[in-house]
Amino acid sequence: MSTTIHNDNAACCSIPPVRSDYTPKGSYKSYPGFTKVYVTGPTTPGNVALICVYDIFGFKPQTQQGADILADQLNAHVVMPDFFEPDAPWPADKFPPKTDEEKAKLQAFFGGAANPQNAVSKLLNVAKALKADGAKFVGAFGFCWGGKVTILAGSAESTPLDAISATHPAMLSSADATELKVPLGLYPSQDEPQEEYKKIVEIVSKKPWAAKNDHKFYDTFHGFAAARANLDDPKNKADFEDLYATLIKFYGNASGTHTH
Repeated sequence: MSTTIHNDNAACCSIPPVRSDYTPKGSYKSYPGFTKVYVTGPTTPGNVALICVYDIFGFKPQTQQGADILADQLNAHVVMPDFFEPDAPWPADKFPPKTDEEKAKLQAFFGGAANPQNAVSKLLNVAKALKADGAKFVGAFGFCWGGKVTILAGSAESTPLDAISATHPAMLSSADATELKVPLGLYPSQDEPQEEYKKIVEIVSKKPWAAKNDHKFYDTFHGFAAARANLDDPKNKADFEDLYATLIKFYGNASGTHTH
């Protein structure tokens, strides 16, 4: 069944129903640099491979459901490495941090296991490995903390990535976008700095690949598309579905492949 999209804000109606009681379709494997990586979609990289950089809460069914949707709709080999191993992700019940002690622990987490620069090098190594395994196009999509990581990785010298996206990105800074070398999909929520968002859109609009960029503001809370998504809430569910439909369109356009 084909669906006509009447405007850019309409969610693609062909994605599978989003469920709050979701069981991920993929499996866990080791991959260069990691002992545990969630893998979904075709068993080997083909035309399109995508790397998910999860948020500070690590592997969660909501984030894995999104990865499964992208794998299915783009026929993409999708990998979600455990960027925090051997440490644990940040516990969801300790966010936002309420005490000074918890705030200090979160700062220490960002300086240690969740140091964005350390994750960038790991992400670039995974992208290189996917290319070596035969992927023609490798994209990265990140959430919150992971959005910061994908933007930095897309700005790296000789980056192997072909496109990146950042959804409700943490630590959003226009300075990170000045050296960006690949198309960007940018999808902030109401909790990100709007001025930085506008500056980034302006910076990347002048890049040679500007036609492949995409951006959309979501009038909802930070975390709506990953671990903190409440898919029993109708608005959150609709925004979640819209975001993944938007990512499908972005990576389909960036990679030159057609979605089904």
